[in-house]
Amino acid sequence: MNIATRLESALRPLLRGPLPVRLNAWDGSTAGPLDAPRVVLSGPRALRRILWHPGELGAAQAYVTGEIDVDGDLGEALSTVWRTVDARGIGRPRPADLARLALACARTGALGPRPAAPSTQARLRGRRNQQERDRAAISHHYDASNDFYRLLLDPSMAYSCAYFANGAPEIAADSVELARAQRDKLDLVCDKLELQPGMRLLDVGCGWGSLSLHAAEHYRVEVVGITISRAQQQYIEKCVAQRGLGGLVHVRLLDYRDLTDTGFDAVASLEMGEHVGERNYPRYARALHDAAAPGAPVLVQQMSRRGRHPGGGPFIESFIAPDMAMRPVGDTIARLEDAGLEVRDVQALREHYVWTAHAWLRRLEDRWDDAVALLGVEGARTWRLYLVGGALAFEQGRMGVDQIVARRPAAATAALRRPLRTVVPS
Repeated sequence: MNIATRLESALRPLLRGPLPVRLNAWDGSTAGPLDAPRVVLSGPRALRRILWHPGELGAAQAYVTGEIDVDGDLGEALSTVWRTVDARGIGRPRPADLARLALACARTGALGPRPAAPSTQARLRGRRNQQERDRAAISHHYDASNDFYRLLLDPSMAYSCAYFANGAPEIAADSVELARAQRDKLDLVCDKLELQPGMRLLDVGCGWGSLSLHAAEHYRVEVVGITISRAQQQYIEKCVAQRGLGGLVHVRLLDYRDLTDTGFDAVASLEMGEHVGERNYPRYARALHDAAAPGAPVLVQQMSRRGRHPGGGPFIESFIAPDMAMRPVGDTIARLEDAGLEVRDVQALREHYVWTAHAWLRRLEDRWDDAVALLGVEGARTWRLYLVGGALAFEQGRMGVDQIVARRPAAATAALRRPLRTVVPS
C-alpha cells in the first residue's frame, strides 16, 4: 500500500470521514478528492511533528518549516479544513485513533524523536504575565525588525485594525487603500475622543506611534505614548524629530503598571489589552481609569474571542503572540465598568479586520523576497500562515474586534453610581 493511501485510511477515524483535501505524499502517491486543495508532504518529518503535537501546533510547525506545503491558495485550504471540522464536530483525538495513526506512520518511517521546534517559535521563561516575561513576549513579536513592519504596514505603521469607510474593497486593498483606511481609523479614534488643540492624550501601548503622531500633527494635542518595546520607542523618537513634533509627542519606555501620570484629557489603547493577560486585566482597566481626568473619554480598541483558546489557538500562542488573552466583548465591557469607567458606545469592526489582514497579506506576497531576506524563509512562512489564518478567524466570526468608548465619571456622576448603603432600622 502506498503512503498516501495508508495515511488516508489511518486519518479517516480522526477526521470522522474522508480526507477534505488532496494529499500528495513524498513517494509520489496521492489520496483524497481530485478537486480539493492540494496538501504536499515533503517527507516523514512532517508526520513526526504531528504525532508529537497532534492538531494545529504540529501542522503549523510543519508548515513554517516547509515540511508541509499547499499547492495553491493557502486560505482556501484552511477554509476547507475549518468547514470540515465544524461540519463533522471534530474534537480532541481519541487515544485509539492516535495509536492507529502512529502505526501507519511507523510503516512509512516517520517515527522518531521529537523534532526541534522551529526557530520562529517563542521560548519564554518565568511566570505568565509578570513584567520580565511580558517584555520578552512583546519583544518576540514587535522587535523582530522595524524594516519588516515597514514592509508589511502602511506608512503610518498602524498595526491594528483599519477602518474602511466605504465598505469592502473589491479585492485585497492596495497600499493606497490601506493607508486611507488606517488614516480614517485614526480620525475615527480622534473624533470619538473629542480631541481639541491643547488637550493632553495618553496612548497606552502606542506601537510605532501611528495614533500619537497623527493626533499631535493633525489635532495639535500633547501626547504621552508608552510602550515596553525599545525598537518602537526608537522608531517614534526618530519620527518625532523628522516631523518637528518634539514639543508635542513624548514616548516613554514604560509598563502600564508603572504609570503614575494622571489628569489626561483623553486616554486611548489600541489592541494592547489583549497582551496584559486575564489576571492583570483589572489592573490594566484601572490604570486607564486612573490616568483619565474626571469626565475624560477613554477609548479601547480590542479583539474578542469565544471558545477554549482565549490566546487565539496553539499556533498564535506559540509563534505570534504568546500569553495573549481575549474574551467575549461583553466580558471586557464588564471589566471596564468594574474599574469605574462608564461605557458609552461600542462599535464592532470585525469585517474591517478581514480586509485589513488581506491588505497586509497582499503586501507580504508582493514583497516576498524582501520578507525572506529580513526574516528568513521560516519567518516569512510564519507570517503568511498568521495573516491567512487570522483573516479566516475574523471572517468566520471566531474572532472580533471592537472600539469601546468609555468615560471616567465626573465627581457628581461617580457619586450617583456608588452602591446604595443599606440602612438597618434600629
